[in-house]
Amino acid sequence: MAEECTIAASRRSGGRAARVALRSAPLAENIRPVRPGLSGGQYKPLTEQGVERIHQAALDALEKIGLANAPKSGVEIMTGAGAILGEDGRIRFPRALVEDMLAIAARDITLCARDPKQDLRLSGTRVYYGTAGAAVHVVDVEKREYRESTAKDLLNAAQLVHHLDNVHFFQRAMVCRDIPDNFLMDINTLYACCAGTTKHVGTSFSDPAHVEGCFDLLHMIAGGEDKWRDRPFVSNSNCFVVPPMKFAEESCVTMEKCIRGGMPVLLLSAGQAGATAPAPLATAIVQAVAECLAGVVYVNALSPGHPAVFGTWPFVSDLRTGAMSGGSGEQALLTAGCAQMHQFYRLPGGAAAGIADAKLPDMQAGWEQAISNVMAGLSGLNMVYEAVGMHASLLGFCLESLVLGDDMLGQVQRCIRGIDVTEDSVSIDTMRSVCLDGPGHYLGHPQTLGLMQTEYIYPAVADRTSPKEWAEIGRPDLVKRAIERKNQLLADAASSLIAPEIDRAIRERFRIYC
Repeated sequence: MAEECTIAASRRSGGRAARVALRSAPLAENIRPVRPGLSGGQYKPLTEQGVERIHQAALDALEKIGLANAPKSGVEIMTGAGAILGEDGRIRFPRALVEDMLAIAARDITLCARDPKQDLRLSGTRVYYGTAGAAVHVVDVEKREYRESTAKDLLNAAQLVHHLDNVHFFQRAMVCRDIPDNFLMDINTLYACCAGTTKHVGTSFSDPAHVEGCFDLLHMIAGGEDKWRDRPFVSNSNCFVVPPMKFAEESCVTMEKCIRGGMPVLLLSAGQAGATAPAPLATAIVQAVAECLAGVVYVNALSPGHPAVFGTWPFVSDLRTGAMSGGSGEQALLTAGCAQMHQFYRLPGGAAAGIADAKLPDMQAGWEQAISNVMAGLSGLNMVYEAVGMHASLLGFCLESLVLGDDMLGQVQRCIRGIDVTEDSVSIDTMRSVCLDGPGHYLGHPQTLGLMQTEYIYPAVADRTSPKEWAEIGRPDLVKRAIERKNQLLADAASSLIAPEIDRAIRERFRIYC
């Protein structure tokens, strides 16, 4: 009887308004229903035998086929460690060399953020979602058209990510097409990313000659080279190979400079199955693994234990046309399979998911983004790149889709967290009291209210009203709500998250476009 009174008093004292207020209150990080770095690993598309077979095939490819087109510096570094330069110019890697370099490769690394609370701890099957790519267009959802992307667009994307809890890092998502000079483009890319967010940033360099100047900018932001080296908050996304099985000479030189400058690297192999990678999904993974293992040798021969992300990014072709199909089920399988290979080597790994072939944030985009993000997370992929905002098979980036994607990733991470089975969670005491002594339902029960925020996650934009309520509030459109939230977040965003005196010094030294 006393519990009945408690339940009734709870309903009378606040009802729906109290529950909404409770749901809106901020939670401590450790009791949020989802949070960065949840552990996946529940889904395994490859058998143990399949993983071992792929590993052995990758070693065969490195020993028998090797990689062509290494720069002179790379030849010296890798042959100095035991790789073999053949008369055909290809570098081949004995099994023992690969195993030796795997033994000293960095594991359980941390990718730093300017805000230490946003650090990414890449170990085991911990999962983080973020952006990436090099889209050359922005999707204008209101005009339903594509336009060239600018430095201001990149800054806006970074500002949004800074305020989106379920997007954990910001890798350059667009090319600054309004900057004709390539060095200034690289400088402004770094500036826009760092001015917009204090989360970990990833970037690329268009020319090895630009690295030194960009490091000068990073040292300014960090407050000195020593502080940068202590906590490098930017990583280099490096396409060090041109599939199939060739080094990208300029990118390799860039990678060497980044390593010497203390910057973590993403070893990115991005073959396209049926075009620049074999059509069988398993062999596409073999090639990507072989290329990234060559990268492991390269990096550790230069700087043993340097932080590097094993970036197997095999993509999919629509074999009817040869066009990329980033939103396909095959893409989701490839990404999940790659995550298993990362775990086999116990290396921090990253791959692409969440790419939409759809041109706008519509139902097609929804299923394409959700399927691959869920499978990537459940497979325990450490770094899920291109998870939100990407459309038209990487050609377009959509700010409204980024906002919608934050809701989507919240639901995805709830799937990763799974179901907590504890003595408390399966106790039937509450069932007994409700069914035998109480009102026959759990609405307003202290247990229900206590779990509203810690067990359940609620979308910021998605609509869960009834048809009647939906009509009463003006039949809101999902994209329209995303536009409104985007505009509000940008209106509230700081113009720059770089200290004002440093920002002024940067602008005096470099031409900044945003």
